[in-house]
Amino acid sequence: MYWDTHMHCKFSGDSEAEPEDMILAAIDKGLTGICFTDHIDYDYPGPVSFQFDPDAYFRVLGKLSETYQEKLSIHIGVELGLQPHLKQTYEDFLTKGCFDQVIASSHVVHRFDPYYPEFYQGKTEEEAYMEYFESILENISIFEDFDVYGHIDYVVRYGPNKNACYSYEKYHAILDEILKALIAKGKGIELNMAGFKYGLGHPHPTEDVLQRYRALGGEILTLGSDAHAKEHVAYDYHKLYQILTDAGFTHYTVFKKRNPVFYKITPPPATQSPS
Repeated sequence: MYWDTHMHCKFSGDSEAEPEDMILAAIDKGLTGICFTDHIDYDYPGPVSFQFDPDAYFRVLGKLSETYQEKLSIHIGVELGLQPHLKQTYEDFLTKGCFDQVIASSHVVHRFDPYYPEFYQGKTEEEAYMEYFESILENISIFEDFDVYGHIDYVVRYGPNKNACYSYEKYHAILDEILKALIAKGKGIELNMAGFKYGLGHPHPTEDVLQRYRALGGEILTLGSDAHAKEHVAYDYHKLYQILTDAGFTHYTVFKKRNPVFYKITPPPATQSPS
């Protein structure tokens, strides 16, 4: 069975989920393992604080990992919200714990989070999307200490028309630049299933982007639900096998102590029901 290596609990500013509830949901879904990746977004411009105490984080999750070790493998990671001026800040932060996986994400672009309508004011949707993708390229050029880049088309969750006018073909030039830059650095991307939860009808990134990543030689691909509540753990995981195999993948990736481990993709049990 699969891992869910992108999930949040009450250590993230946008979640109230108890970590034990997330673990129990993962066990109920028959997952092999999970990785908590709670948010650290220093210098976040919105009303929510995305910071946690690393000592408390490792103490709580480490104890739960021991408690449930016979039923579920539990890794401890983090999702960093990158901004160019935070390079040294994040390098210092990562020395405060032995993280299994570090997801780099773009949540803030030039002091605005695309979650909020203000990001789109005074520009066309295409200009806003291009600005977002350009910010990812800038972050990749600056940051080294991460394992995978998260939800690289996050912006389409919240744009004026969401993904109605978005496609790989329309943005292929800059998306290819992003993928090539990550591959050149030995970094991966994630298959983030939250796109289905947000009604987009596709994962992050879309199937076409996944296929292009694989065609360019990309091999490191983690799987995640981006769950912030127990009911969203392993969200729509019944779709994973088809998405992965259609894109040409034979394995997916789990990070343990920042090292990639590759798991063979196998068909789901015939009795598995949708999440």
